Parts: sequence; C-alpha cells; structure tokens
Amino acid sequence: MRVKVSDAPYSIAAIKGGITAAAGFRAAGVAAGIKASGALDVTLIVADAPVPAAGVFTTNQVQAAPVKVSRANLVSSGGHAQAVIVNSGCANACTGAEGLATTEATVAATAAALGCAPQHVLVASTGVIGVQLSRDKIVAGVKSAVAALSRDGATAARGIMTTDLGPKEHAVHVETAGGVFHVGGIAKGAGMIEPMLATMLSFITTDAAVPPSLLERALREVTGRTFNAITVDGECSTNDTLAALASGASGVAIDESSYPVLVAGLEAVARTLALAIVRGGEGATKLVAIHITGAVDDQDAMRAAKTIANSPLVKTAVHGGDPNWGRLVAASGRSGARFVLEHATVEVGDVLLFRNGQPYDENASEAATRLQDSDIDIHVDLGTGGSGEATAWTCDLSAEYVRINGEYRT
Repeated sequence: MRVKVSDAPYSIAAIKGGITAAAGFRAAGVAAGIKASGALDVTLIVADAPVPAAGVFTTNQVQAAPVKVSRANLVSSGGHAQAVIVNSGCANACTGAEGLATTEATVAATAAALGCAPQHVLVASTGVIGVQLSRDKIVAGVKSAVAALSRDGATAARGIMTTDLGPKEHAVHVETAGGVFHVGGIAKGAGMIEPMLATMLSFITTDAAVPPSLLERALREVTGRTFNAITVDGECSTNDTLAALASGASGVAIDESSYPVLVAGLEAVARTLALAIVRGGEGATKLVAIHITGAVDDQDAMRAAKTIANSPLVKTAVHGGDPNWGRLVAASGRSGARFVLEHATVEVGDVLLFRNGQPYDENASEAATRLQDSDIDIHVDLGTGGSGEATAWTCDLSAEYVRINGEYRT
C-alpha cells in the first residue's frame, strides 16, 4: 500500500515475526505450572530501557488486579514502561486484597530481575475469574522468562493463550522518506470477546520514536477501528488490556506531521490481530464483516453494526446458511441508531435481499450460497441518507461455542 501524507510517501508491507520484529525488544514465553496442562503460561516482553508506552483497558466496572496496577503504573511513570509481564491460566480477577498483593509481587519480581523501577512494569492476566494466582509460580515464572529472553520471541505469543486455537502474531515494515520503522504485535482471545476498551490481551511494539502523548492518541484511534470493532459473543472481559511500547531504536521520529504514518502502521498490525481473534473465536467457522452505510454519523453506524454483530439470531442464521434479512433489519431497528425502513438496503455479498421496503426473496438461494463461504460480507444501509459508516467483525454462533463454555470450569 502506498499513500501520501504531508507530501511524503510511505509504504507498509507485512514481514515475518511478531512482538520482537521491532528493534529494541526481547521476549519469551515459559511454562511456570499455572496451567495444569504444563503448557506455556508466562510471557515477558522487555525493552532495552524505559520507553514511551500507552495502554487501553477494559471498561467493565469489574476490573482485575493487573488492570488496576497497569493503569496506575502508566500514570506514575508519565507514560513509560520497560517490561510487560503476562500470565495465562488464571485471570486474577475478583481475588481481593490477596490478588492485588500477588500482582504487586509480580511487578516487584520483574523489576528486580531486570533492574528497572516497578512503575516501569505493566502486568496482565487471563484465565478463569475468581481463582487466586499462585504467587510462587508466577514469581518463578518471571525468573525463568528473564533467563529465556531473546530477539526471536516466538514463544511469547503462545504464553498468553487460553482457548485460542493457535498463536496470533503479526508484524509490518513501514518505509518512509525519513527511514524505516517496524511494528509488531501479539494477541490472545477466543471467547468473552467484545473488548469495549478495550478475555482479550494484545501487545504491540514499534521501533519508531514516539512521544507518550502521541502514542496514546494513536493507540486509542486505532483501537476504535480494530479491537473495539470486533465481537465474538458480546461479553466484555474483566481483564481486557492493549498496550503499546515504542523503543525509538529505528531512529525514525514521529511528530504531528508524520502521525498518520504511525497510525497506519499500528492499524495494519492491530487489524490483523483483531480479525484473527474473531476468525479463531470459540466454535467459529465463519468470519463475518458487517458494513453499515447511510447512518446519520459514524457513531450511529457502529452502534448498528455492533448490534447486528452481537445478535444471536443473526449469528445462528449465518452459521446455518439462512439468508434471513428480517433478522438484520430487526437488529438495525432496535440498535438505537436512526433507521428508516422505507429507504434501507440489505445485501449479503453482492446479493440484494431487501431495498426500500421491498424484499427480494427470489435472490435467497444465491445469498444462501454466499453464506457457505468462510469469509462473509453483510451490508446494511440504514436509509437515513447520512454519510455515517462503520464496519464491525463477528463470527457465527455454533453448538461448539455452547459446548466449550458449558464445560469451561469443569
């Protein structure tokens, strides 16, 4: 892709790698015995020194201890961090004073092992809610992870997994007139997914030099079009965390004039990771893009898109290959967005099913064929004549999702 920003062209290309694709970072994933299976369950991401950092966290009123500590550390450090320590297999949420003390002990152990200040450590957890995290295991895991740190970092994406089918990582090379920088990231999440930042975790690194305020602004902007535009089951976790760190090791400095280039690089990684979460959703067999046009504004468009994306009736219809346009207009009408049925349009792929109050049921069989694809596009025009538009991504709802979550704790 090549576009122009402030009369300076740039290009973005996918490259091999993930969280350590950006210079100035090392990472590792190790097994600390938190998961009974013995799988990797502790991930550590480390910069060579404290660097600008930003975070976006769950809006759930029930927030896990790691979320509270990471928020506080970003404030006390003035938006800088050197390390992110993550465990899977236990959410450390709803665990009271003991859970908070364990999080603080994790931060202290990480800081001591790396020789940095505690406020320069971010922490995250994912897994079952209401279970105490073993302090001995996580502290031992910190020590093992420090010893295993490398520029390869391939194990880091596995150390944060829970019900994920596989690791999620992506990286890009951004070439600008001022030089080349890189963006890389990892993510986990398959169920309890509607971040609303934001059980989703994602970490992104770049070797561009970015002031903390610009990094936070860019992260929030990108989140609105990526992680905040996905849903698997409409459930906002207690632990959702998205953090970004910028090492500056490339020597490419980002300011207001080059800010759009940073946004483009971050979005290229964030979008790929976000869609991987939906594609790998619990029990999912189809990735569904919900495109909304004709809204009074972009906010109304996203409101309608997310309502459709979260509708169990829509999701089950997609799973069964049923081109039931009535479910789409009904969800649009209850979304809270302005909706004018007499001027609305519904399409599956390029197949028209409804327009201006008139159903096109003769196209149903063709639309049903489109619904057999693994990637599906649904378009709804809200009929207001407005220019607002948005896209949300979801997946189908299958019996396998019910099985996974019915047996989650047993």
